[in-house]
Parts: sequence; C-alpha cells; structure tokens
Amino acid sequence: MSKVIEDLTKYAHKLVDQGLVVGAGGNLSMRDGDNMYISPSGFDLKEIEPHQWVKVNITTGEVEGTLRPSSEVLMHLECFRKNDEIQAVLHAHPTYSVGVSSAGKDIPPLFPDFPAMVKSVGYIDYVIPTTHLLAEKVAELVTKDVIIMRNHGVLTLGKTMKEAFFFMQLTEESAKVYTISSIFGGPRILTDEECDDLRNLSAERYRSKLLKE
Repeated sequence: MSKVIEDLTKYAHKLVDQGLVVGAGGNLSMRDGDNMYISPSGFDLKEIEPHQWVKVNITTGEVEGTLRPSSEVLMHLECFRKNDEIQAVLHAHPTYSVGVSSAGKDIPPLFPDFPAMVKSVGYIDYVIPTTHLLAEKVAELVTKDVIIMRNHGVLTLGKTMKEAFFFMQLTEESAKVYTISSIFGGPRILTDEECDDLRNLSAERYRSKLLKE
C-alpha cells in the first residue's frame, strides 16, 4: 500500500471515530504527482477499501476506474490546481463549527493551540454544495489553512494529511469552546498581540514543523 493510500485510509477512519462526519458525509484527498486520490462518492469513510480510492488527474479532471469520485471533486481539484504547496485536502461537517458559523459568527481564537497552529481562516457564505460555484469560491481562499463554509462544513488544507486533520480538530475545538463560553456570558477572545506572541514561541514553531513532515 502506498503512503498516500495509507494516510487517506487512516485519517478517513479518524474523521468517523471522532464524530467529525456522519453517514456518507465528508471527503478527503491527497496529491500524488500529477494526480490526486479522493474518497469515492456515497461511501461511509470508514468502509473504503484501499483499492477504492479514486484516482483523478489534477489538470484534466479525468477519472480512472469505475467508481465515481466524491461529489465535491471540483472543490478538491481547485485546491490542488491553485496552490502547489497543498498536498492534502480534508472536508468534514463538525457539529460546533457548522453551528457557530451558521449563526453568522466567526470562530475566534480562545486557547493557545488554535492561533499558534492555524495561521489563517477564511469564510464562505452558503453556496450550494458540489457545484462549480462553490469550487470557484474555494479557489479564492486556497492560501488559507482553514475555509469555513457557512451552513455546510469546514475545509482544511495541509502540507500533510496529519496537518489538515489537526487543523480540523483545532477548528472544531475552538467552536466548541466558543459555544460553551457563550452560555456563561461570552468568551474572552485572545488579542492579535497575544496570538502573535504564541506563534513566535519556539515550542509552537517546532510543533507546527512536525505536522508538515
């Protein structure tokens, strides 16, 4: 089994096990030279066999094999086409992130790991999923670590699948903390200066470097 297929299978299981997707929701892909491998359409992510990841040419969009790629294939292709540094794309529907963003709120930095690791977050107002319209909106934000699609879900972009998954976890945790703190009178959001200080800590830079390897 190739490293790409191994990572895709591993993190597909993690998405399901951590409740970041339900049913046949969510999709993930990784770059492999001129191609990408992406989850097949209609599959529970935990039930994908290694040979069922769908190979798609990044330039032409040509699909190899008989299985259909995820219905969000256009969105994934745009990420790889527009940013050569992206090696992994992860899309999920984490409950708190969808809840907070669907209320028209942004997910703020509330604890050190989030601003230290996630350098930039973009937002897209609701666009019907699986369409060219959504793919075009995503293409405008491919320099971000995290793209939050209101009333839909979260897209994370990484140099490794490990990094993309970590971004997803941190985004959902921050949305969860925001929700809980709002019940008790509202959160204290970390200032820009505090966020910059966290990003400049040698320990945090080292942790961030490990995620890219």
